[in-house]
Amino acid sequence: MTERVDCVVIGAGVVGLAVGRALALQGREVMVLESEEAIGTMTSARNSEVIHAGIYYPQGSLKARMCVRGKELLYAFCEERGIAHRRCGKLIVATNQAQLEQLQAIKAKAAANGVDDLRLLSARQAQEMEPALQCVAALLSPSTGIVDSHGLMLAMQGDIENAGGMVVCHARVESAQVVADGVELRMADGMQLHARTLVNAAGLQAPALAGRFAGFAQQRVPRAFFAKGSYFTLTGKAPFSHLIYPVPEAAGLGVHLTLDMGGQAKFGPDVQWVASAQDLQVDSERSQGFYAEIRKYWPGLQDQALAPGYAGIRPKISGPGETAADFVIDTPDQHGVPGVVQLFGIESPGLTSSLAIGEYVAHRLAA
Repeated sequence: MTERVDCVVIGAGVVGLAVGRALALQGREVMVLESEEAIGTMTSARNSEVIHAGIYYPQGSLKARMCVRGKELLYAFCEERGIAHRRCGKLIVATNQAQLEQLQAIKAKAAANGVDDLRLLSARQAQEMEPALQCVAALLSPSTGIVDSHGLMLAMQGDIENAGGMVVCHARVESAQVVADGVELRMADGMQLHARTLVNAAGLQAPALAGRFAGFAQQRVPRAFFAKGSYFTLTGKAPFSHLIYPVPEAAGLGVHLTLDMGGQAKFGPDVQWVASAQDLQVDSERSQGFYAEIRKYWPGLQDQALAPGYAGIRPKISGPGETAADFVIDTPDQHGVPGVVQLFGIESPGLTSSLAIGEYVAHRLAA
């Protein structure tokens, strides 16, 4: 027997929950399916928990638009619901004269995205804010912050359920078939679901899952790449109150210092291209590269002060040496299959962008 449901969202990470919430708040019947035993255990639980300002992304890109809008929605949502967060600010630091032009370029790119609160600081001004910092100049981003991502996801789940929706764990989708009036889903336990609307928000597994959607144009499904990022935690007390970022690198934002809601400092993530999304072990030897990078802006870092923390995988759709791909939000007006939305490559700033992505997807499906 096939159970019929109006909207199915595959994946209960922060983006899937945000999409499910937006659809449920429109009054639609929503079921969010999660293959793991709990919500948000993959990419959503293994990141920096940073609320990004919208600084680095190309003008007009989905990353830029969703991040700037998402930041606004996220701060408002956290304040309304009492979700732990802090607008602590971030310093992007130039550690040599050659990087000064990059700071100016970052400031200009941010302004093009509508982020006009960045301030260029001299070395003295930056060190007045953070005495342990070493730099030749810095950019202050006052609207960057941190958030308790698990508290955020629980609030989103609560909204879905309060609106009559369901979040179902241990629910792995094996395959799907596009039919005349929706999509037929076959679950790993043999159950079959018929959805009038389907959103693939499976994160790391989204391209592989889309590859098992019969009736969907496979040339629209990008190749998945997995960029592992390891984090190391500081064993002592951090001398910083702001997040500290070096100028960005090709595949990531460099080995940066972030703080959690308890004030614990962590460094990372680095970039290591791996073959599997399950490669989550932290290699303690990688800390050797961290010390050299961190001491460029914090020379006071002591030997043996870093302990292996955790690793996450960026769900990339661009590979080593390629320009970072934009978010892909493939909607019916683009691919021609009614009621289906595919989300690919929702890496950073996906957490910040989550509520904006939910708003965007719900709006497109309502059109």
